[in-house]
Amino acid sequence: MATKLYPLKFRPILMDKIWGGIKLNTILGKPKGSLPNIGESWELSGVQGNVSVVENGFLQGNDLNELIEVYMGDLVGERVYSRFGNEFPLLIKFIDAREALSIQVHPGDELAASRHNSFGKTEMWYVMQADKGAYLISGFKEIITPETYVQSVENKTLESLLAKHTVQSGDVFFMPAGRVHAIGAGIMLAEIQQTSDITYRIYDFDRVDEHGNSRELHTELAIDAIDFFVPESYRTSYDSDNNKVVEVVKSPYFVTSLLKADKPVERDYYHLDSFVIYICVDGKAQIEYGDELRVPVQKGETILIPAELREVKLIPDGSVHILEVHLP
Repeated sequence: MATKLYPLKFRPILMDKIWGGIKLNTILGKPKGSLPNIGESWELSGVQGNVSVVENGFLQGNDLNELIEVYMGDLVGERVYSRFGNEFPLLIKFIDAREALSIQVHPGDELAASRHNSFGKTEMWYVMQADKGAYLISGFKEIITPETYVQSVENKTLESLLAKHTVQSGDVFFMPAGRVHAIGAGIMLAEIQQTSDITYRIYDFDRVDEHGNSRELHTELAIDAIDFFVPESYRTSYDSDNNKVVEVVKSPYFVTSLLKADKPVERDYYHLDSFVIYICVDGKAQIEYGDELRVPVQKGETILIPAELREVKLIPDGSVHILEVHLP
């Protein structure tokens, strides 16, 4: 019986959200079930209460935390295991915003640790599909004071101070902890983030749920978390070459590259000492490993490549676009 690690698929964890839609089902093929508005599909999660469960191979039915306890550095990398132990450091999601998400901010590591005994939440977005004219919010138009921020929330003018960015497929936005942001209506994207579910909701467009209740706001908590700095550009620029791995984002928390391929590409991970995550954002392929064993991957699927698999080959079926993620 097979006992060696292999490219792992996990069952999607679907989240009903007031702002969610149907694209995760109609475009990515996620099961809809009885959920009215699927806002998020958690693809790879070690978050307590929402831990991903393997759906392929002999490890089917085991969850991610159980795998780390058993395989340790063979699964995540010795260096990663020595740093994070049994806690998986990243959370991978697909998000469908039928309506705009709330305007929000996430705390950094220090503030999250002191307040919530949690990691902070730095993240990035890769836009997979956007309706015509769809936009997202990232940061302020210009530097403001905390006092101006509080006043704008109280008089409901905060939105006028924020930078809006029209988006299309392939756009990337890096969101360091502390940056005020919101995903706009009509956008479906892949999100890569630190393992954290700490969100400070600043403004929710006065929406109410089916019971007429407004969602809780965290105006005061957010003050200490917000970074009021305004960079030269909020949008992440990157090259896009066929059959080459192009680095898109490099941060202290994750490194994300994009591979667009229409012919086989060999990947060598000997130098990483880290797990690798493949997020398929378009097309389909076979992942070849070991003695020419293969695992298929297609648009909307996420694969965890264990650290002990140091060489794999991607064999596109036509063409494929893969986000490749690992720890720095």
